[in-house]
Amino acid sequence: MFNASLNASSTPDAQHVLAAYGWDEGWAAEFAPYAAQGLVPGRVVRVDRGQCDVATPAGVIRADTEFVVPRDPMKVVCTGDWVAVDPEGGDPRYARTILPRRTAFVRSTSSKRSEGQVLATNIDHIVICVSLAVELDLGRIERFLALAMSSSSGDALLHKSALSWESGAQPLVVLTKADLVPDPVSLGYLVQDVETTAPGVQVLTISSLTGEGTDVLAAVVAGGTSVLLGTSGAGKSTLANALLGTDVMEVQETRDVDGKGRHTTTTRNLLALPGGGVLIDTPGLRGVGLWDAEAGVGQVFSEIEEYAGSCRFQDCAHEAEPGCAVLSAVDAGALPERRLESYRKLLRENQRIVAKTDARLRSEIRRDWRLKSAEGRANYAAKRGRA
Repeated sequence: MFNASLNASSTPDAQHVLAAYGWDEGWAAEFAPYAAQGLVPGRVVRVDRGQCDVATPAGVIRADTEFVVPRDPMKVVCTGDWVAVDPEGGDPRYARTILPRRTAFVRSTSSKRSEGQVLATNIDHIVICVSLAVELDLGRIERFLALAMSSSSGDALLHKSALSWESGAQPLVVLTKADLVPDPVSLGYLVQDVETTAPGVQVLTISSLTGEGTDVLAAVVAGGTSVLLGTSGAGKSTLANALLGTDVMEVQETRDVDGKGRHTTTTRNLLALPGGGVLIDTPGLRGVGLWDAEAGVGQVFSEIEEYAGSCRFQDCAHEAEPGCAVLSAVDAGALPERRLESYRKLLRENQRIVAKTDARLRSEIRRDWRLKSAEGRANYAAKRGRA
């Protein structure tokens, strides 16, 4: 099946080309109907306006994206997609269709229409890069993880954010520029803070300057496809060069005043790693809006969900209800108040995003708001009466 799905003229070397980009028997099975039509398989390594670069058995080609850019932004061709392209001879050559995605990382756009934006597809590892050159933003790490842990697969990817931790895609937090924190005790405290913020997630300290930790990360990403995510100045491109063993990605200095960097990487690029595996480097993200990430929020704040199971009321909002186990944990010092505030914030944001595309949920939110307002007025009136 593997040979047939590449096409009759495939050679072992050609098969090896696609294997280096993640081709396997599963993709071969998905592609079989298109092989019968004479089309060629390939993986999208870069997308520009109207065109994309595709790794095929014959090497990287340029393909037109007219047939894989529908109105639905969740279905637009993206770096990491496997596609069926025209055979040699056509000018231009077209990417005709996208094979069903296994996973995708999706964020909401800043658009008032509240659309989802697919940043990378068919990913096995998500590497969240956080610079130690600036003060840790634990809330931003929680936000990235909430998206990374939101589960979905198959056709559900057309509607939900992905990188399903449960289905095998693993989130990983990498603290870059560790050489800027030479004191091991201080570094240990920083790692501990992140581990508390990311329960169950592996946390690595990396220095691309000294090489510290890069061998461990290289071993992790050697199997499958990994995407580097983070803000500008987080050291993604430097880390990509370290993993690639050569200066493929351009690197610029960060600003001394705030540690932020310019957008050195302006497109999402997929690169085969020399030690195996595939890496997707992405531009720095200024904003990371949630997109249907309620399940991910629950996983990131698993300790809060566990405490909530002991609350007196099943629908406890953990605000001021009697018998709230979550608030009791905060009072006892077992749960940091910052974690609870972050949990509430992300849930509220996610609810707003979902409500924009769900009329029934919008109606339920308005109803709850009216009930709470009426209850608040009644309580206020009762207090005035007692006075």
